[in-house]
Amino acid sequence: MTWTVERLGRRGDGVAVRGEERALAPLTLPGEQIEGEAEDGRIARPRIVTPSADRVRAPCPHYKQCGGCSLMHASDGFVAGWKAQVVRTALAAQGIEVEVGEVHISPSRSRRRAVLSGRRTKAGALVGFHQRASDVIVDVAECLVVRPAILAALPDLRQLVSLGGSRAAELSLVVTETPAGLDLAVRGGKPMTPALLGELAVLAGTAGWARLDWDGEPLVIRPPAVPFGRARVVPPPGGFLQATVEGEAALLDFVRRTVGGAGRIADLFAGAGTFTLPLAETAEVHAVEGLATPLAALQAGWRAAPGLRKVTTEVRDLARRPLLPDELARFDAVVIDPPRTGAPAQAAALAQSSVPVVAWVSCDPVTFARDARVMLEGGYALGRIEVVDQFRWSPHVELTAAFTH
Repeated sequence: MTWTVERLGRRGDGVAVRGEERALAPLTLPGEQIEGEAEDGRIARPRIVTPSADRVRAPCPHYKQCGGCSLMHASDGFVAGWKAQVVRTALAAQGIEVEVGEVHISPSRSRRRAVLSGRRTKAGALVGFHQRASDVIVDVAECLVVRPAILAALPDLRQLVSLGGSRAAELSLVVTETPAGLDLAVRGGKPMTPALLGELAVLAGTAGWARLDWDGEPLVIRPPAVPFGRARVVPPPGGFLQATVEGEAALLDFVRRTVGGAGRIADLFAGAGTFTLPLAETAEVHAVEGLATPLAALQAGWRAAPGLRKVTTEVRDLARRPLLPDELARFDAVVIDPPRTGAPAQAAALAQSSVPVVAWVSCDPVTFARDARVMLEGGYALGRIEVVDQFRWSPHVELTAAFTH
């Protein structure tokens, strides 16, 4: 007896139905007829009987094993429409009906930041991504997601794992492409010794890496500065950056269109200044972030950049101590980019404030919808929403939204 895939779940797996039985089926699409045995509510290896018209041949040779992508078997048009629908569904669950506008899709081979896994083996080393629902590392030779410079570095990264990894533990490698070269932050490696330091220094120099941070011990060859508008910022090792240059540009364009006329702006959850520093080209900006290290990088970038307006910073845990309405009253606009958990405390304070316009950036439609309902109940109107797809072929959904009084 076959199953029918009704829809995709939030993580991109098909929701398959057979009579009264339901199960998740990876790598399937709505409308497809599939076969397979369900175990613990999951069909691990579905066989496609009747394919969807939206099904395409996945171009990556690692696709069936690697868990890095889960929607490469679907057409770009289907994925864009599905991600917009994820946003609509999350908002509808909170009683909010709104149109979703443009979907900005980053091109293939555009991810400038990747988190790879590495493990030393008898024969050398594995570097790649985990298999789906597994801790097994797929040793990748090709990847259509990351930038060419990261792909080209894989042989050197395997050598790094061979030097500093162990067969008993897995290494985490955060690799970021910067104009100065690759910026690496490695966690879980062997303890640093003079001999290991010498070997790593030789490898980093030969490979042309800008910085190698080994469990908090940095080896800097060239400061890995990245541009934020006119400013150049050296982010903390392994620090957060938007995944693609194209995605960052789409987010910044939306934010500028929303708050561009403001003279004083608060940038909440500001990080190292993705929005703060470009906005400071035309406005005074107060950047608030829970961690001191990215704010120090932001300040250094601001001080070195010519022609920017005043930027102030504040280390503050906005989940515990949100900016209150009287503090928000001195700003003409607010930009907010919270983590996936959203910003319920800050949303409640904003909802009671007099700030005329808020540009909201979210990486989770469900927590955004929860916070948006609070904003609407406080008297704000929800304007345009756009989807920014920086994580191509993944179920991850980001969005931008404008609130006005």
